[in-house]
Amino acid sequence: MGALPIQIEAKRELPDYLPARMVNEYTYCPRLFFYEWVEGLFAESVDTVEGTIQHRRVDAKATAMPDAKEVEAREEKTTDDERGSSVPPPQSIHSRSVQLSSERLRVIAKMDLVEVEGGVATPVDYKHGRPRDGAEGLALWPADRAQLGVQGIVLRENGYRCDEGVAYYRKTGQRVRVVFDEAAIAETEALILEAWGLAEAGEIPAPLEDSPKCPGCSLVGICLPDETWRAAEEEGDEPRQLALFDLPRRKQAKREVRPMMTPRSELRPLYLNTQGVRIGKSGAVLQVKDKEKLLQQVRIGEICQVNLMGNVQITTQAVQALCEAEVPVCYFSMGGWFYGITLGLNTKNVFLRRNQFRLAEQEYFARTIARRLVAGKIRNQRTLLQRNHVEPKRETLVGMKAMAERAEGAGSLEELLGIEGNAARLYFGEFAGMMKPDEEAGTSPLPFEMDGRNRRPPRDPVNAMLSLGYSLLAKDLTVACYAVGFDPYVGFYHQPRFGRPALALDLMEPFRALIVDSAVLTAVNTGMVTARDFVRAGGAVALTAGGRKAFFRAYEMRMDTLVTHPLFEYRVSYRRLLEIQARLLARVLEGEIAEYPVFTTR
Repeated sequence: MGALPIQIEAKRELPDYLPARMVNEYTYCPRLFFYEWVEGLFAESVDTVEGTIQHRRVDAKATAMPDAKEVEAREEKTTDDERGSSVPPPQSIHSRSVQLSSERLRVIAKMDLVEVEGGVATPVDYKHGRPRDGAEGLALWPADRAQLGVQGIVLRENGYRCDEGVAYYRKTGQRVRVVFDEAAIAETEALILEAWGLAEAGEIPAPLEDSPKCPGCSLVGICLPDETWRAAEEEGDEPRQLALFDLPRRKQAKREVRPMMTPRSELRPLYLNTQGVRIGKSGAVLQVKDKEKLLQQVRIGEICQVNLMGNVQITTQAVQALCEAEVPVCYFSMGGWFYGITLGLNTKNVFLRRNQFRLAEQEYFARTIARRLVAGKIRNQRTLLQRNHVEPKRETLVGMKAMAERAEGAGSLEELLGIEGNAARLYFGEFAGMMKPDEEAGTSPLPFEMDGRNRRPPRDPVNAMLSLGYSLLAKDLTVACYAVGFDPYVGFYHQPRFGRPALALDLMEPFRALIVDSAVLTAVNTGMVTARDFVRAGGAVALTAGGRKAFFRAYEMRMDTLVTHPLFEYRVSYRRLLEIQARLLARVLEGEIAEYPVFTTR
């Protein structure tokens, strides 16, 4: 089965000018160019941050560039002075942070430095790295050569004489020149036209194959080059019926997927669980106060999200700072119900959402995605029982295996709901067999017993933790959806309902058992949460403030656990895995891979 053809119905509206830096990106990698300029996606790395700081220093010393006619007049005056004097006056001009454009090619360049000497303008571009060691000595990288070529073109088209450009590489402190001859200018103009053509066509290029450029790219976690190729290859390995004289195909070695992302993020979520506290900010630091007493200080640059549980206040200044840093603020009731999320303007990929809305209305597509999600969920529940149950019933395991197989061939979403419900009944009927609390917990007024799944409100401690855990996981997948560019409220299995993040719930199905149920078992079996951490009000059971804090710790421990991806065979944390799976779903919607590779553990 090939990749689905995704038709873009409306034309993308592009900016008026193509920046010289984007011609650099196109030369380096057309897919990187498409992400950054067409879809507006960007991610920081050490190199991009250092480069920004260096260019900020240059921009701070901006000086005006003299008009081309003024430069020409000065050159003529210098020539006249040279006839009457043996010592000509100095005519060297250095202009920094100069911006010029070409109307003919619709390109614009912001030049770090333009040196004007003897009537000739020479652009100097500051580069963070080191030059290329070519066959004839030091040379420019092709992307740097293209960017300087654009600068040469715009200088010429604005009336300046420009014969060459210079790249200054900071790591080695060396200057490398490129001559703007006819071949160099023609090459640059061809690249400009190709970049415009790709942007106007609106079809994302395929990722680079096994390229050494990918590990150092800041967008590698968004692009997923090796993962995309591997997922596409996996689809091509489907068995087929051989004709009479056909020979079996030799099985090809699977493509190795390079682990180009860190297994874990250094950033951590912040939970604020104490009722009545107030969060403000001072500089780049969040301050948690109880009235005027300072309880805690947290650097904004060290957190990936802020979770407010119940009656917790936050100032406008703190929200603005978090939005600017692209740190989401998530709101919960005191009992753990997920209310919503505040984000900055970082969900720019409207083209992905357009595909999402269109395909969500296609019954065949929604059913295909839903089948895989439900089958994956049932298989992961069955695996958890096999790993943790003292002695699971054989008929339960056989029944769940049959349910997973039935889910893969379900004819409608309604049938899938029935299959999922039957599998859940079997699974939660055996859930108590996976809990081994200590004797103290077992003899308390609220023992860790469970008679099936119940909610709204949960009527026992285990269901109270499950409900809170599912809210936390829905929050984390809502954050992942926004990070990728999805609308989390338009799903394929879960149908739209006011206030329900349907797509986040879709993606959550295979992870319920692996993350939340496992966290609950860890909290109970290790004594992180005991029966004393719960209160009963009427028929409902809820966690105390201390119990919620302990469960947050169990949940985050599970999210930080490294797991081997069955398809890509590298290890990442569950938190990192959620985003990877969301991006793989985006690949399906954009037509790069045909089937969503649901995560199932062995």
